[in-house]
Formats: sequence, C-alpha cells, structure tokens
Amino acid sequence: MKNQVFGSVYAEEYDLFYRDKDYEAECDMIENIFHRHVDGQVSTILDLGCGTGNHAIPLARRGYQVTGVDRSSEMVKHAKIKLQSQISPPQQQTQFLEGDVRSLKLNQQFDIVLMMFAVLGYQITNEDVLAALRTVRRHLRPGGLFLCDVWYGPAVLSIRPGDRIKIIPSSDGKVIRVASGSLDAYHHTADVCYQTWLIKEQQVVSETEETHRMRYFFPQEMDLFFTQSGINLLEISNFNEPEKPATEETWNCLAIGQTEGVKQ
Repeated sequence: MKNQVFGSVYAEEYDLFYRDKDYEAECDMIENIFHRHVDGQVSTILDLGCGTGNHAIPLARRGYQVTGVDRSSEMVKHAKIKLQSQISPPQQQTQFLEGDVRSLKLNQQFDIVLMMFAVLGYQITNEDVLAALRTVRRHLRPGGLFLCDVWYGPAVLSIRPGDRIKIIPSSDGKVIRVASGSLDAYHHTADVCYQTWLIKEQQVVSETEETHRMRYFFPQEMDLFFTQSGINLLEISNFNEPEKPATEETWNCLAIGQTEGVKQ
C-alpha cells in the first residue's frame, strides 16, 4: 500500500536503512567547517529537518546546545526517545520540535544552522526554496554559518538515477527496499519511488510504497537563492571530500553560507 511520506512506517525503518551512514564522521566534518569559518565560540545549533536526530544527538554529546526541528511528528517522536536513551542524563538544552522549515519562527538566533541529508531538496518550488532559506537567515546570528547538502545538478544529469536494492537483516527477519528514480529536467526534480517489504519467518508481513520528489541544484542557481535570502554562499564542495570542488561525478555536494557581521 502507499504511505504518507515521512509517516510512521518510514520513521520506524529510517534508522535501519541508514545504519551504515557514518554520522559521527559527518559531525567531525561539520565541526571542522565551524573552525574554518566561524569567529568566536560555537555553542548553539539549529538542525532543520533533523529526522530521528542522527546529527543532532552526536553534536549534543559534544557539548552543543541543539534544537532539532522536523515536519514529521513520527520522526520527532523517535528523536526524543533516542535523546533520552543515548545521553545520560539528557541535556536540558537539547530539544526536538515539530515544525515546517518554510515557516518556522523560534524567536531565537543560533551560531549554526544545519539542513543535512538533502532536506533543502525536499523544497520543490522556487518559492519553497526561498522560504526555507529565509527561515535559515531568520535564525542565524550575525556571522553565523549555514551548512546543507543537496543533489548536485551537473552530476544528476550526468550520472542519472538508477534502480537500487537494499536488503537489511532485522532481529526476526529482514527488510527489502527497492528504489527507482525518474527525472524531470525542466523542474530540476527527481521522483524516487521506494518499495519496501518486511519479511518475518519467511513471510511478507507488510509491503509499502512511498514516492519522494527531490530537487537538484546548479551552482549559479544556489548562489542566487542564497543571495536573495540574505546569505553569502561561500563554497560548494564534494560532500565526501569537502576540500575538493563538486564535479559532474559528485552526486551529493556540500554548500556553505554565512551571514554578514560578527558576533558581538
């Protein structure tokens, strides 16, 4: 059956499917970028599209005050459970909230704003991209830093999406997920269809299907979006090797932006 994107089924399986993703290494990278670009101490982080907290919680363990926001109540629920179980005692200054990155207003500014794991790409229209980036700008203090990763347009058109299958053992069976993609080059989007089967004792106990529409971005397009939102685009690099520029072989790129001014 078809399921709501980011609903309970997706949230339940999310950490299982991405358990091989090295979030600690990504947090190391994030911290290295802080040190390169930010004047003064970094203490507060806003994680937009935080999912189940896989960046927010490791960063909280490192002593940062992290606020995670996600539009999925199910994702937020899982993040809160993980926070309680993985940080003892849980940090009172770390919290997870339900909210839309296009309209969020926390009446607070942060040293760092993150949008990791292609969150910006879920904003399909130009209006939604600008709304999300203006949310970023609204919550960044002067001299604050913005980090996001997106699908890099030149690479998406060069490599093009293909079919992928992932089989992951679970405690009482396995989960099979097949992903297939198609492009809309005019709108800079890709539809990725995920079909998932949960198998227990050699029987299929559930079958689900979700389609995620993702936007990919080109360098000058990113520069324009950032500029119109009041953010200076500093660089676009290879996500896996941030010291190298993005190329037609770089499906995931890292974009770094910064607001004018310095912390007083």
